[in-house]
Parts: sequence; structure tokens; C-alpha cells
Amino acid sequence: MAQSATAPIPATGLVRRISGDVLLIGSALLMALTLYLVYMWVPTELNLGVSQRIFYFHVPLGWIGMVSIMVVAVASIMHLATGRQKWDDLAYSTAEIGIIFASLILVTGAIWGKPVWGVWWTWDAKLTTTLVLWFIYVGYLMVRAYGPAGTQGKRFASVIALIGAIDAPIIYKATDWWRSAHPERNVPSDLNEKMLLTLMVSVLAFTVLYVYLLMERYSLRRSESDLDEIHQRFV
Repeated sequence: MAQSATAPIPATGLVRRISGDVLLIGSALLMALTLYLVYMWVPTELNLGVSQRIFYFHVPLGWIGMVSIMVVAVASIMHLATGRQKWDDLAYSTAEIGIIFASLILVTGAIWGKPVWGVWWTWDAKLTTTLVLWFIYVGYLMVRAYGPAGTQGKRFASVIALIGAIDAPIIYKATDWWRSAHPERNVPSDLNEKMLLTLMVSVLAFTVLYVYLLMERYSLRRSESDLDEIHQRFV
């Protein structure tokens, strides 16, 4: 009897596939729960009304945007210190995911700001530093795509990532350091139990989604790096 020609999946590949499936399913379920909580369960905020519901998306997006740039910076430092390609792949992959979340921060902020402030944009300290973060992501990706090849380009990009790592805590502290139209950071203490639970579930949902997207993009980036190495070795 002929044996099947299908090659067995390596143990590491199997674990990666299972963990990816778990994260994908978990993300979908958490997102569905978040949508239910936001639009069906949590009470409407008395002062801001229905427009406040975008808060439950805007805050998690901001959290991921700041965490992502910190990961880019740390991975860039590790690559420069060790020379290992996997760290550079992680930095690049994280930046590609982070720019999506950073863009959504600005979009949801504008949607929230229009009914509350009467304008789509104002040069508020938190808004401005968040816009700087978006440009940092763009700058990093442009250097990686169009900058000098090899180590020099990676070093330039690493410097940009480090600037982003400095900007992230500035965004976090902006309402403490400057007058801002944004609520102060003690807002969670002013939320009732349902609002706080909804926010926590949303943060968890977006975090799981971020981890899933990063894991998938990093896996693809590693494959691309392996192909580049083979090409350089034999061509």
C-alpha cells in the first residue's frame, strides 16, 4: 500500500497554527462581545450622549498604538545589539501593524471630537503628540522601504523607532503636563461598573487582535527573510 506523500507538519509549525487559530477565534468572540456591550448593554453617558460610545474603541486603539511603537523600539535595539534577523523582522512587522492602529486612533478621535468640540481637529496636546506618533510610524516604514539597504537603513529606522518610544509616554502624560480638551487620565474612576467592564473587554479584544495580526505578519516576514537569505547565497 502506497504511503501518503503529505509531509508531516513540524511540531513548532503545528503549535503556531493552533495558537493562531485560538487567537483568531478568541479575537472574533471578544470583538462580538465588545460590540454587544457597547451598543446594547452599557448605558449612555449623560453629558456626551451616544457619541461617547466611540470611547470604547478609541481608548484601546490608543493603547495598542503606544504599545506597538515600544515593541518596535525594543526589537530594534535588540537587533542592533545582537545582529539577529528575527528581531529586525519583529520590529518591521510590528510597525506595519502599528500604523493601522495609529491611523484608526486619529479617525475615531476626529469622529468623537466633531460632536463634542464642534471641529474635526484641534491642536490639542494629546492630539498633536498622537499625530507625531503617526508620522513616526510613516517615517519608519518609508525608511525601511526606500532608505539605504542593509545595516545603515536599519539603523536609521531604529533611531526613528526610539523617537517614537519617547513620544509614547508624552502622549500618555499630555493631559497632566498641558491644558487639554481631552479628559484627564483619572476618567476610569468616574465610569460606572458597566462602563468600566465594557472598556476592559474592549481593551482585551483589541489586544488579542493585535497579537494575532502581529504573529501572522511576523511569520510571513520570517519566511520572506529566509527567501532573501537563500537568494543572496545562491544568486
